[in-house]
Amino acid sequence: MIKAEQKPFEEILEYLAPYNKILLSGCGACVTVCHAGGEKDGALLASALRMARQKIGKPLEIIESTPARQCEPEFAQELADTVGQVQAVLSVSCGVGVQTLARNFPATQIFPGVNTLFMGETVAHGVWEERCQACGDCILEKTAGICPIARCAKQLLNGPCGGSSNGKCEIKRETDCAWQLIFDRSKALGQLHRLTEIIPAKQWGVQSRDSGPRRIVREDLKV
Repeated sequence: MIKAEQKPFEEILEYLAPYNKILLSGCGACVTVCHAGGEKDGALLASALRMARQKIGKPLEIIESTPARQCEPEFAQELADTVGQVQAVLSVSCGVGVQTLARNFPATQIFPGVNTLFMGETVAHGVWEERCQACGDCILEKTAGICPIARCAKQLLNGPCGGSSNGKCEIKRETDCAWQLIFDRSKALGQLHRLTEIIPAKQWGVQSRDSGPRRIVREDLKV
Protein backbone atom coordinates (compact mmCIF):
# COMPACT_ATOMS: atom_id res chain seq x y z
CA MET A 1 0.00 0.00 0.00
CA ILE A 2 0.96 3.62 -0.42
CA LYS A 3 2.67 4.99 2.69
CA ALA A 4 2.63 8.62 3.77
CA GLU A 5 3.26 10.79 6.77
CA GLN A 6 1.67 14.04 7.91
CA LYS A 7 3.35 17.21 6.75
CA PRO A 8 4.91 19.42 9.43
CA PHE A 9 2.08 21.06 11.39
CA GLU A 10 3.52 24.56 10.99
CA GLU A 11 3.64 24.09 7.22
CA ILE A 12 -0.05 23.17 7.13
CA LEU A 13 -0.93 26.13 9.35
CA GLU A 14 0.96 28.46 7.03
CA TYR A 15 -0.90 27.58 3.86
CA LEU A 16 -4.27 27.59 5.58
CA ALA A 17 -3.58 31.02 7.07
CA PRO A 18 -5.70 33.03 4.57
CA TYR A 19 -8.81 30.86 5.04
CA ASN A 20 -11.62 30.81 7.61
CA LYS A 21 -13.55 27.71 6.52
CA ILE A 22 -12.09 24.58 5.00
CA LEU A 23 -12.86 20.95 4.31
CA LEU A 24 -10.41 18.46 5.78
CA SER A 25 -10.75 15.40 3.62
CA GLY A 26 -9.18 12.13 4.67
CA CYS A 27 -9.05 8.83 2.82
CA GLY A 28 -10.34 5.51 4.06
CA ALA A 29 -7.73 3.45 2.23
CA CYS A 30 -3.91 3.45 2.33
CA VAL A 31 -3.30 6.48 4.56
CA THR A 32 -5.74 5.08 7.10
CA VAL A 33 -3.64 1.93 7.40
CA CYS A 34 -0.42 3.89 8.02
CA HIS A 35 -2.20 6.33 10.38
CA ALA A 36 -1.51 9.40 8.26
CA GLY A 37 -4.93 10.47 6.97
CA GLY A 38 -7.82 8.27 8.01
CA GLU A 39 -10.92 9.45 9.87
CA LYS A 40 -9.27 9.26 13.30
CA ASP A 41 -6.03 10.97 12.23
CA GLY A 42 -8.02 13.61 10.35
CA ALA A 43 -10.05 14.37 13.47
CA LEU A 44 -6.88 14.78 15.54
CA LEU A 45 -5.35 17.10 12.93
CA ALA A 46 -8.57 19.12 12.68
CA SER A 47 -8.68 19.52 16.46
CA ALA A 48 -5.06 20.68 16.57
CA LEU A 49 -5.68 23.18 13.75
CA ARG A 50 -8.75 24.60 15.48
CA MET A 51 -6.84 25.07 18.74
CA ALA A 52 -3.86 26.68 17.00
CA ARG A 53 -6.06 29.14 15.14
CA GLN A 54 -8.17 29.88 18.22
CA LYS A 55 -4.96 30.68 20.06
CA ILE A 56 -4.08 33.47 17.62
CA GLY A 57 -7.64 34.85 17.56
CA LYS A 58 -8.44 33.68 14.05
CA PRO A 59 -10.84 30.73 14.39
CA LEU A 60 -10.87 28.17 11.62
CA GLU A 61 -14.09 26.32 10.80
CA ILE A 62 -13.31 22.80 9.61
CA ILE A 63 -15.72 20.34 8.03
CA GLU A 64 -14.38 16.79 8.23
CA SER A 65 -15.08 14.05 5.72
CA THR A 66 -13.34 10.79 4.88
CA PRO A 67 -14.43 9.09 1.64
CA ALA A 68 -13.64 5.42 1.21
CA ARG A 69 -11.01 6.18 -1.44
CA GLN A 70 -10.18 9.74 -2.35
CA CYS A 71 -8.36 8.66 -5.53
CA GLU A 72 -11.57 7.39 -7.19
CA PRO A 73 -13.66 10.08 -8.92
CA GLU A 74 -16.99 8.64 -7.77
CA PHE A 75 -15.93 8.89 -4.14
CA ALA A 76 -14.43 12.33 -4.68
CA GLN A 77 -17.75 13.49 -6.11
CA GLU A 78 -19.39 12.63 -2.79
CA LEU A 79 -17.60 15.73 -1.49
CA ALA A 80 -19.05 18.07 -4.12
CA ASP A 81 -21.72 19.70 -1.93
CA THR A 82 -19.27 20.21 0.93
CA VAL A 83 -16.55 21.63 -1.31
CA GLY A 84 -19.08 24.21 -2.46
CA GLN A 85 -19.41 25.46 1.13
CA VAL A 86 -15.72 26.02 1.88
CA GLN A 87 -12.87 28.26 0.77
CA ALA A 88 -10.24 25.53 0.45
CA VAL A 89 -9.63 21.82 0.99
CA LEU A 90 -6.92 20.17 3.06
CA SER A 91 -6.47 16.68 1.66
CA VAL A 92 -4.84 14.17 3.97
CA SER A 93 -4.69 11.58 1.23
CA CYS A 94 -1.79 10.52 -0.97
CA GLY A 95 -0.73 12.69 -3.87
CA VAL A 96 -3.11 10.81 -6.16
CA GLY A 97 -6.07 11.75 -3.98
CA VAL A 98 -5.00 15.41 -3.92
CA GLN A 99 -4.85 15.46 -7.71
CA THR A 100 -8.20 13.67 -8.04
CA LEU A 101 -9.82 16.43 -5.97
CA ALA A 102 -7.96 19.11 -7.95
CA ARG A 103 -9.30 17.67 -11.21
CA ASN A 104 -12.86 17.32 -9.92
CA PHE A 105 -12.97 20.73 -8.23
CA PRO A 106 -10.96 23.06 -10.50
CA ALA A 107 -12.21 26.26 -8.84
CA THR A 108 -11.11 25.25 -5.33
CA GLN A 109 -7.61 25.33 -3.84
CA ILE A 110 -6.58 21.83 -2.71
CA PHE A 111 -3.70 21.60 -0.22
CA PRO A 112 -1.76 18.40 0.58
CA GLY A 113 -1.73 17.47 4.26
CA VAL A 114 0.68 14.56 3.95
CA ASN A 115 3.92 13.71 2.21
CA THR A 116 3.49 10.60 0.07
CA LEU A 117 6.55 8.42 0.55
CA PHE A 118 6.46 4.96 -1.00
CA MET A 119 4.65 1.68 -1.51
CA GLY A 120 5.51 -0.41 1.46
CA GLU A 121 4.84 -3.26 3.85
CA THR A 122 4.08 -3.21 7.55
CA VAL A 123 7.09 -4.92 9.16
CA ALA A 124 6.10 -4.15 12.75
CA HIS A 125 3.40 -2.14 14.47
CA GLY A 126 4.12 1.47 13.50
CA VAL A 127 6.98 0.55 11.16
CA TRP A 128 6.63 0.52 7.36
CA GLU A 129 9.32 -0.20 4.80
CA GLU A 130 9.48 0.40 1.08
CA ARG A 131 8.92 -2.68 -1.03
CA CYS A 132 7.99 -1.47 -4.54
CA GLN A 133 8.86 1.50 -6.75
CA ALA A 134 6.30 0.67 -9.46
CA CYS A 135 9.07 0.49 -12.05
CA GLY A 136 6.69 -1.09 -14.55
CA ASP A 137 8.83 -4.17 -15.30
CA CYS A 138 8.59 -6.59 -12.36
CA ILE A 139 11.42 -9.12 -11.99
CA LEU A 140 10.43 -10.63 -8.65
CA GLU A 141 10.18 -14.07 -10.25
CA LYS A 142 13.95 -13.90 -10.82
CA THR A 143 14.92 -12.51 -7.43
CA ALA A 144 13.11 -14.82 -5.02
CA GLY A 145 10.31 -12.31 -4.46
CA ILE A 146 12.65 -9.60 -3.12
CA CYS A 147 12.89 -6.38 -5.15
CA PRO A 148 16.41 -5.02 -5.74
CA ILE A 149 14.99 -1.84 -7.27
CA ALA A 150 13.20 -0.85 -4.06
CA ARG A 151 15.50 -2.50 -1.52
CA CYS A 152 19.06 -2.29 -2.92
CA ALA A 153 20.58 1.17 -2.36
CA LYS A 154 22.34 0.86 -5.72
CA GLN A 155 19.35 -0.73 -7.49
CA LEU A 156 21.61 -3.46 -8.83
CA LEU A 157 19.89 -5.95 -11.10
CA ASN A 158 22.76 -8.44 -10.96
CA GLY A 159 24.15 -8.06 -7.47
CA PRO A 160 25.65 -8.13 -4.98
CA CYS A 161 28.00 -5.14 -5.15
CA GLY A 162 30.53 -6.65 -2.73
CA GLY A 163 30.27 -3.85 -0.21
CA SER A 164 27.90 -5.45 2.27
CA SER A 165 29.12 -6.64 5.66
CA ASN A 166 27.42 -9.19 7.88
CA GLY A 167 24.37 -9.03 5.65
CA LYS A 168 24.02 -5.27 5.97
CA CYS A 169 24.15 -2.59 3.26
CA GLU A 170 27.34 -0.51 3.04
CA ILE A 171 25.28 2.61 2.29
CA LYS A 172 22.97 2.28 5.27
CA ARG A 173 24.33 -0.09 7.89
CA GLU A 174 21.02 -0.76 9.62
CA THR A 175 19.48 -1.98 6.36
CA ASP A 176 19.60 -5.58 5.24
CA CYS A 177 21.52 -6.10 2.00
CA ALA A 178 18.83 -6.88 -0.58
CA TRP A 179 21.11 -9.20 -2.51
CA GLN A 180 22.05 -11.09 0.64
CA LEU A 181 18.31 -11.59 1.22
CA ILE A 182 17.86 -12.68 -2.40
CA PHE A 183 20.73 -15.17 -2.08
CA ASP A 184 19.50 -16.62 1.22
CA ARG A 185 15.94 -17.07 0.00
CA SER A 186 17.02 -18.48 -3.36
CA LYS A 187 19.21 -21.00 -1.54
CA ALA A 188 16.36 -21.99 0.78
CA LEU A 189 14.10 -22.49 -2.24
CA GLY A 190 16.71 -24.52 -4.13
CA GLN A 191 16.72 -21.81 -6.79
CA LEU A 192 20.32 -20.60 -6.66
CA HIS A 193 20.74 -21.43 -10.34
CA ARG A 194 18.44 -18.51 -11.12
CA LEU A 195 21.12 -16.10 -9.92
CA THR A 196 23.37 -17.17 -12.80
CA GLU A 197 20.86 -15.69 -15.25
CA ILE A 198 21.81 -12.18 -16.34
CA ILE A 199 18.96 -9.73 -15.85
CA PRO A 200 19.10 -7.21 -18.71
CA ALA A 201 19.16 -3.49 -18.03
CA LYS A 202 15.72 -1.95 -17.78
CA GLN A 203 14.44 0.30 -20.54
CA TRP A 204 13.82 3.10 -18.10
CA GLY A 205 12.80 5.63 -20.72
CA VAL A 206 10.05 3.33 -21.98
CA GLN A 207 8.86 1.49 -18.87
CA SER A 208 9.39 4.03 -16.12
CA ARG A 209 7.93 7.48 -15.63
CA ASP A 210 11.06 8.95 -17.20
CA SER A 211 9.01 9.05 -20.37
CA GLY A 212 6.16 10.88 -18.66
CA PRO A 213 3.01 9.77 -16.86
CA ARG A 214 2.18 6.13 -17.49
CA ARG A 215 -1.29 4.90 -18.34
CA ILE A 216 -3.11 1.57 -18.15
CA VAL A 217 -5.92 1.07 -20.64
CA ARG A 218 -8.21 -1.95 -20.34
CA GLU A 219 -10.45 -1.86 -23.39
CA ASP A 220 -12.64 -4.61 -21.92
CA LEU A 221 -13.48 -2.42 -18.92
CA LYS A 222 -14.11 0.85 -20.76
CA VAL A 223 -17.69 2.07 -21.04
